[in-house]
Amino acid sequence: MCGIAGFVSPTGERPDRAVLERMTATLAHRGPDGDGFHVDGPCALGHRRLAIIDLSTGAQPMSNEDGTVWVTYNGELYNEPALRRELLAKGHTFRTVSDTEALVHLYEEEGPSFVARLNGMFALALWDARRSLLVLARDRMGQKPLFYAETARGGLVFGSTPMALLRHPEVSRELDQASICRYLFHEYVPAPHSIWRGIFKLPAACHLVWEDGHARVERYWSPPALLNDPPPFAEAAEGLWTTLREAVDRHRRADVPLGVFLSGGIDSSSVAAALCELQPARSVRTYSIGFDDPTFDESAHALAVATHLGTEHHARVFAADDVLALLPEVADWLDEPLGDASILPTHLLSRFARESVKVVLGGDGSDELLAGYPTFAAERAAAWYRRLPVVARDLAGTLVAGLPVDHGNLSLDFRLKQFLRGAGESTPLAHQRWLGSFTGAEIDRVLVHGDVAGVEAEQLARARELERPGVDPLTRSLWLYQETYLAEDILTKVDRASMARGLEVRAPFLDTALVEMVEALPVGYKYGRGRTKRLLKKAAEGRLPAKVLGRPKKGFGIPVARWLRGPLNGLACRLLDPGRLAREALFRPEEVQRLLGEHAAGVKDHRKPLWTLLMFQLWREHWIGT
Repeated sequence: MCGIAGFVSPTGERPDRAVLERMTATLAHRGPDGDGFHVDGPCALGHRRLAIIDLSTGAQPMSNEDGTVWVTYNGELYNEPALRRELLAKGHTFRTVSDTEALVHLYEEEGPSFVARLNGMFALALWDARRSLLVLARDRMGQKPLFYAETARGGLVFGSTPMALLRHPEVSRELDQASICRYLFHEYVPAPHSIWRGIFKLPAACHLVWEDGHARVERYWSPPALLNDPPPFAEAAEGLWTTLREAVDRHRRADVPLGVFLSGGIDSSSVAAALCELQPARSVRTYSIGFDDPTFDESAHALAVATHLGTEHHARVFAADDVLALLPEVADWLDEPLGDASILPTHLLSRFARESVKVVLGGDGSDELLAGYPTFAAERAAAWYRRLPVVARDLAGTLVAGLPVDHGNLSLDFRLKQFLRGAGESTPLAHQRWLGSFTGAEIDRVLVHGDVAGVEAEQLARARELERPGVDPLTRSLWLYQETYLAEDILTKVDRASMARGLEVRAPFLDTALVEMVEALPVGYKYGRGRTKRLLKKAAEGRLPAKVLGRPKKGFGIPVARWLRGPLNGLACRLLDPGRLAREALFRPEEVQRLLGEHAAGVKDHRKPLWTLLMFQLWREHWIGT
């Protein structure tokens, strides 16, 4: 995997190569194996390389035969062998075996729409010198990041991280106040916004075309329509497994050692099982980590799956101090604030796996495609809850509020209280309240300046954009998760945590063929008969231990609630000090102190809002200063 950066200068102005080099240097952690630069007319392209395929001749930026089309690219193209055969038949010449070279030739054939032909994870910038045209593109599901900013003089700046853009003299370092509000609401900043004013994320499944000083963003892919005549459930399940195995086969292509992240849950276990059908199990390396806190430790489940499959399994147990020691380091490579605490164990796992492999396969994307989260069951329960008389809802609220606080992992009182936070809202807002840290009213209380109504309206607008005639509510919720939570939280977390260690993580569940197959199936195949991920569980029968198929969903968590009352308390008190908050004028000191005090006293569980604030302050201290 790699990092890309570059810019197009205003008409008639030669790019400053020194600026390009400074931008590209910020991406060294994403591409430790080398760099490359190309300046052509008004366009400057930079690249940092993590060598995975064609280790000797795959350097970038890379051009077509006559040097009129150039590309800098971050990603892996899984259908490249088929595209190469097609392009060779059309007379194109290939000088390397890198998947990158197919991009320039496919563009020559099809123009900017070529991105719709790609099956892969990618962020790319392609310069057509003949037309003075730049194309930026991001993969369908948003696995790889791409930021851009238009300059006041008609130029365009882009890169894999905001920090690359901020090395350009025409990009402002001013925070976007509305995006601070978005961050508190979502625990991340959703595309197309970023935490910086004037810097935008290119949304997943979109490309940007810059020409004559103007940029236009267009969507090149949307989920396919549901099948009118779907196959029987059992047949669809077997078809899912076949398609998953084919996806894993495409995703295992590499010229460096490869492994599998194995949590012991059904998603990563299915990927490992499919790989074991493609090559001897003893040659499959699986990786898992555990914690000395038994309520958060899943390493025994991973070991059971590895033993069942017969893989070469690698495991390591970490203590709380190991996780806490990561926090200062996280701020070095986390380019935007992210309130997902699982980024810490994800980074630990990446660091562990990188000791012996350079590429791993993971199970990301399955939950958002196949309705794996308990929130999808909660959506059905909330519809029932909203039909209750007001007096019954009030009674339920009183009873749940009276439950004693339990700071354990996904404790009963935590789950019930989270459910009631969103159960009375419309479905899009309900899901966000279940996932997020702050409701609109809570943001109003903690944020000095913020358009709470605006972020709620944005969430509702996203949901309306996904409405289609005849599409059921749960399918719309799945699409909303894919647009937001998957792309901007889950995949962002995995990308940043792994790239900080020079590790490439691939997600076979997000293979284009598999995504389009699953998207077209009835929602009852995904969540039905009270079972989440019903189709995958059927597909994995006989291939994985029965206890894996029956396990409830358990996130990759850490004991944040307890740590905030213990080893994290000192850091939280420093970063959330009232005097400091008053000087920064972002968060209200009195409200933050209330949250800290109630949590420390054990009368309320404020793990999510406090962690979200803590991560913002950690990020701010590193990138902006006190």
